Amino acid sequence: MNIIVNGGTRGIGREVVNFLAQDVSNQILVTGRNDKALDELSASFKNVKSCSLDMSVFDSQSKKFSDTISSSFKRVDILINIAGFLIAKDFVDMSNDEARLMMETNFFGPASLIRILKPLMPSGSHIVNISSMGGFQGSAKFKGLSYYSASKAAIACLTECLANEFTEYGICVNCLALGAVQTEMLNEAFPGYKAPVDARHIAEFISGFALTGHKFFNGKILPVALSNP
Repeated sequence: MNIIVNGGTRGIGREVVNFLAQDVSNQILVTGRNDKALDELSASFKNVKSCSLDMSVFDSQSKKFSDTISSSFKRVDILINIAGFLIAKDFVDMSNDEARLMMETNFFGPASLIRILKPLMPSGSHIVNISSMGGFQGSAKFKGLSYYSASKAAIACLTECLANEFTEYGICVNCLALGAVQTEMLNEAFPGYKAPVDARHIAEFISGFALTGHKFFNGKILPVALSNP
């Protein structure tokens, strides 16, 4: 399998790369903003390549990304969009720049990346977008997460739309709406909060779903949380 993990330098994304790279038949391209972490992953696994990429300014880096893809893969079997950014702040205190940063990273960047990769994805390929329970319709909402949740709701809705548009090409598109997971991003936003699930265990679930979930689901927004919506 040729797999792209968008946002794999820390937290859940890094654990997904670690899990998928155990199968040497998988060829993985991992993206992220942390060049040191990217180098470490490439050095740790012979079947992992890396591409420095910042979703918040994807348009300015899209040519470099396209060139990297062209030199790495003739096809892409799986895309996992994990890259995300969170600023926890009340709606009235959030600046437009902060709000746009989250929307670019969590929605516009991944959407543009899908557009570039779609011609390389054959029938039977799978796109997995990672959303949040905060963006899952009808779920409990939390103070300080208005823009973050809205950006995650946008990628979830895009999933449903693309699943319909890509049906004729045999490309499945699904979305996993995650509950709280113990990651660096969560620690930074909510110091001291203890999530019920760690990054390694949720990464195993995401990896397995990316490999086989399209055999059972298409265009679905699936909540992955221990609590009720």
